[in-house]
Amino acid sequence: MNLCVRPLTGGELVAALDRLADLRIRVFAAWPYLYDGDAVYEADYLREFSAAPDAVLVAAFDGADIVGAATAAPMIHQKAEFRDPFAARGLDIARLFYFGESVLLPAYRGRGIGHGFFDHREAQARQCGANAACFAAVIRPADHPARPADYVPLDAFWTKRGYAPVPGLVTELGWKDHGDADESPKPMQYWLKQW
Repeated sequence: MNLCVRPLTGGELVAALDRLADLRIRVFAAWPYLYDGDAVYEADYLREFSAAPDAVLVAAFDGADIVGAATAAPMIHQKAEFRDPFAARGLDIARLFYFGESVLLPAYRGRGIGHGFFDHREAQARQCGANAACFAAVIRPADHPARPADYVPLDAFWTKRGYAPVPGLVTELGWKDHGDADESPKPMQYWLKQW
């Protein structure tokens, strides 16, 4: 494998959006997201993401193939459901960066790529004048029937990176789980790092 992780902006970012949509659908189909991917939704979501000033897509390459990706953009350019919980707590969303998805094909996990995703996104946040970064992680019941017996949450990795869950700072996002007829709201716990 010839692996490298690097940020994409501008035209390079736009050119990679179809691959990111495919990765989101494939990776988020698994636990804990169980996302029943929708190409139309993906196209709209990624068009909105890529239009945000100072947005960055960090891509993991194996040769010329994108095998993973992570996104980030200023919180001020996110939808209200992302911004409002922070604004309600008096946090300055103008100096906050939102880290969106981080998706990586299973064969490439455990090789330090996740650290590369955070390093590049934090560098972009600092370059844009942010003094904090956050992301949201889905909350699923411990006894959910789809939870794999060998599942290891990423909490320890995120904590090692300096992030911590903010008690009570939860939002809801809706999507359709595999096997469901309609989408349903899912609680999402925010994690925050300040510098």
